[in-house]
Amino acid sequence: MDQAPGSPQEPQGASGLPGCYRHPDRETGITCTRCERPICPECMISASVGFQCPDCVRGGSGTGHTPAATQPRTIAGGTITSDPRLVTKILVGLNLALFLVQLTVGDRFTDQYDLLGRAFVPELGSVEGVAEGQWYRLVTAMFLHSSIMHIALNMLSLWWIGGPLEAALGRARFLALYMASGLAGSALTYLLEEPYQPSLGASGAIFGLFGATAILMRRLNYDMRPVIALLAINLVITAFWPNIAWQAHIGGLVGGVIVGYAMVHAPRERRSLIQYGSCALVLVAAVVMVVIRTGQLT
Repeated sequence: MDQAPGSPQEPQGASGLPGCYRHPDRETGITCTRCERPICPECMISASVGFQCPDCVRGGSGTGHTPAATQPRTIAGGTITSDPRLVTKILVGLNLALFLVQLTVGDRFTDQYDLLGRAFVPELGSVEGVAEGQWYRLVTAMFLHSSIMHIALNMLSLWWIGGPLEAALGRARFLALYMASGLAGSALTYLLEEPYQPSLGASGAIFGLFGATAILMRRLNYDMRPVIALLAINLVITAFWPNIAWQAHIGGLVGGVIVGYAMVHAPRERRSLIQYGSCALVLVAAVVMVVIRTGQLT
């Protein structure tokens, strides 16, 4: 990594990434936009452009600009932005807006867009489902919810883990992770669930974020016990709470682990190819599951 003129050589980790100048044991791909020293998520302070280290914020106005020779990047190679939670905010807003539409329009709207294998829907007066060619349900179901409690829990989880993960990966990579995980969850639900059983919710995508967060924390040598404990609790709830589509949770988790691992471990020289290639791999697996199940139902 390029160094600011006159700056000391930063410690290098086993993977070749530098260690944070304040926490040398924490590898990071993010640098201060003023002095260009490596900083970990704990030391990042949002500025008008990118992030700055605590020393630069204390020593100046905090409104410095990015040196023309160096474009700061996240640990996954994403672009540092002034609002690292923008995509998370948009996803939360979209879920909330569609839930309001559900409450306003009623079951007719939900029945048109939830995940359904193949069944006659009295509200619509026709046979509906993915097996009928309505593949869009695999996506739209990710943004619908069945109750206030359902959406409240999912959106709190999305806000809690989505923002830090988006800041670490970058907007495009975070969105790719979210969609790939959600589609993996929808596809596994379609493959294994009874065709007449509707399913909906953002849980598959959120479990994917949990999996990727665990990979990222391991990569940065952070204490993984909190996220593992939270994930374990959610898996126990998935196993024993009635009316939960466990297939979406497991599918999303597996998809998130695969994509998350590629996001934070891809070698720099082939980073984009491996990262987006992992998303394509998860998408292909989802398509295969959908094709197999559709063949069974038609």
